[in-house]
Amino acid sequence: MATDYGQGYGYDSGLGLSGERRRRLPAGLRAPFSGRTWREFGYVLLSLPIGILLFTYAVTMVSLGVGLLVTFIGIPLLAAGLAGCRGLGAMERARARVLLRLDVADPEPLRMRGHGFWAWMGAVLKSGTTWRSLLYSVLHMPWAIFSFVVSVNFWAYGWGLLTYPLWFWVFPAYVGQDGLQLYGDETHHIYLDNPFEITVTALVGLLFTLATPWIVRALTMVDRVMVHGLLGPSRLATRVVELESDRGVVVDTAAADLRRIERDLHDGAQARLVALAMDLGLAKEKLAEDPEAAARMVDSAHGEVKTALQELRDLARGIHPAVLTDRGLDAALSSVASRCTVPVQVEVDLVERPAPAIEGIAYFTVSELLQNISKHSRATWAGVDVWRVEDRLMLQVVDNGVGGADASGGGSGLAGLAERLDAVDGILVVDSPAGGPTRVTAELPWRGERVG
Repeated sequence: MATDYGQGYGYDSGLGLSGERRRRLPAGLRAPFSGRTWREFGYVLLSLPIGILLFTYAVTMVSLGVGLLVTFIGIPLLAAGLAGCRGLGAMERARARVLLRLDVADPEPLRMRGHGFWAWMGAVLKSGTTWRSLLYSVLHMPWAIFSFVVSVNFWAYGWGLLTYPLWFWVFPAYVGQDGLQLYGDETHHIYLDNPFEITVTALVGLLFTLATPWIVRALTMVDRVMVHGLLGPSRLATRVVELESDRGVVVDTAAADLRRIERDLHDGAQARLVALAMDLGLAKEKLAEDPEAAARMVDSAHGEVKTALQELRDLARGIHPAVLTDRGLDAALSSVASRCTVPVQVEVDLVERPAPAIEGIAYFTVSELLQNISKHSRATWAGVDVWRVEDRLMLQVVDNGVGGADASGGGSGLAGLAERLDAVDGILVVDSPAGGPTRVTAELPWRGERVG
């Protein structure tokens, strides 16, 4: 992916203006002196010779390779030319990173089936990255020529006219008058030599000078798109990497849930049932000799059965609550809110139900957030809002606690929750300044079906 981390005009290192004065000037007046303007203008200036180099290399190597395909050396020569375009693409990414502050991730590496020269050549010819690099080398030159001509002309005319009052005197007197001749014939001449005309000329130059940085910025936006689209990783490859990562998160989450269920069964209901079996065995032995003691033991065992059943119900509710399947998010979230240690106001505004998997993720997201509020927030009130925006399910949990929640820390509950949501193309945003309040917003894909 690509990141554009330019900071805008006016806060870069300027030319001839102190930082304090630059901060006092409007952005439009700071632009001609900002470091970003000069970096982008330098990028445009370098693009012309580099574009010619890329175009010449690409056309020459590909033409030689294609022309010699009937011979043995045609395919290796074509592969070498494409590999060179790939290397030049890496150079262009580095240039964009330095001058445009555009950080483009390296494309996917070559996938070689085997070892040796022939495997490498096949990987180069089959790689989409190499062909996109070739396309960039061919398309970059005409755009570089256009942007170079436009930028240099605006820059030269702008600064030339702006500084005209400083150098108009260099015109020799024998041309008729001092000044810049705009047009004329044998009988008429127009010169910019009086104070009014000189002032108007300088003002026109000022307009050109102030407009040039924004024109250069617009031109380099096309370069950013070309570098990102043709020299970065393909969308398909990026999506494959994301899906592989999401699959790993889902597998790890499922394994963790299975371990939790196994631990809860082993330490909870299973241990209680073992103790219950032992108590019933003792009661059976005492039934003949001490019926009253046996009755007390059976009564105690009956209480243990009730406790075990409650633990199994809680465990089943933790896997997938029946109320969620039967009545949807509104009733399920109200049930969760009733068990929270602080008063919770629940508002669910949904005409339809989302897909069952998304509904389950939304339920467990709110459930875990309410548990965090009970354990850590020291809040006296909390609220849960659920609504739909187009094809996205929105969840928001707020509380008036002490704040300080952070989803960026590795291993934290919120970080794990963010990973779970990311595995299904969801987003978790935490706004929790120190002292509160805390606002956690989750966004999930909808993929719902209308309830009949």
